[in-house]
Amino acid sequence: MQNLALQSRRVEKSRFREDSWFKSLFVRKVDPRKDAHSHLLAKKEDNNLYKIQFHNVKPECLDAYNELCEDVLPSIHADPEYPCELVGTWNTWYGDQDQAVHLWRYRGGYPALTEVMNKLRQNKEFTDYRKERGKMLLSRRNQLLLEFSFWNEPVPRSGPNIYELRSYQLRPGTMIEWGNYWARAIEIRQQNHEAVGGFFSQIGSLYQVHHLWAYKDLQSREDIRNAAWQREGWDEVVYYTVPLIQHMESRIMIPMKSSPTK
Repeated sequence: MQNLALQSRRVEKSRFREDSWFKSLFVRKVDPRKDAHSHLLAKKEDNNLYKIQFHNVKPECLDAYNELCEDVLPSIHADPEYPCELVGTWNTWYGDQDQAVHLWRYRGGYPALTEVMNKLRQNKEFTDYRKERGKMLLSRRNQLLLEFSFWNEPVPRSGPNIYELRSYQLRPGTMIEWGNYWARAIEIRQQNHEAVGGFFSQIGSLYQVHHLWAYKDLQSREDIRNAAWQREGWDEVVYYTVPLIQHMESRIMIPMKSSPTK
């Protein structure tokens, strides 16, 4: 009887160890962190802050809206009194229709953003622009972003190009994991120079990532994206990052005449 009881306890312990090992396969290991994700993932040397704006325009007002932006936004971009730059300004071609997307860079972070906002309140041309713009919009929203340290800083491009803005809503707590995979993946996607910029949200919709790409046309986009699957490591990146995503969206955008990224 004692031998049977001993064997039973041994079997039970063995099953417990096997069950614990099996469950451990599905537990994501998280290293303890003593710093914010933004400090771990963002560039530290330039202290840039980005603002992305999404303006949904009344369909009958889109041409007038574009003309209004082309009259005012380049003057702010070119004025050295404002520590900000217009990275790009686009109309959505495929995705949300009658939409404008503007991406600004503030060199100097939040103090630069505050300085620009305070100066614009005293700028009559801009206040008139905002008043007129308000008559043309159905809705608008914005986000404040930081750029991933492993992406190149967005710079002006000659055209003509189309741009794709891929936006990913991540599961909370997965931003570091996303960054670790994409720090390797971007090397694969830089070979055709299509990578423009990579950003993650700080204010607005949180745990959101935006990747901005440039292509000559839709067929070039298709060819370049298909070619990525032939490069070592790309399938692994997709396999491990897809489970991190709650929602994703793609916009194909056409630059406005005044956009520095053509």
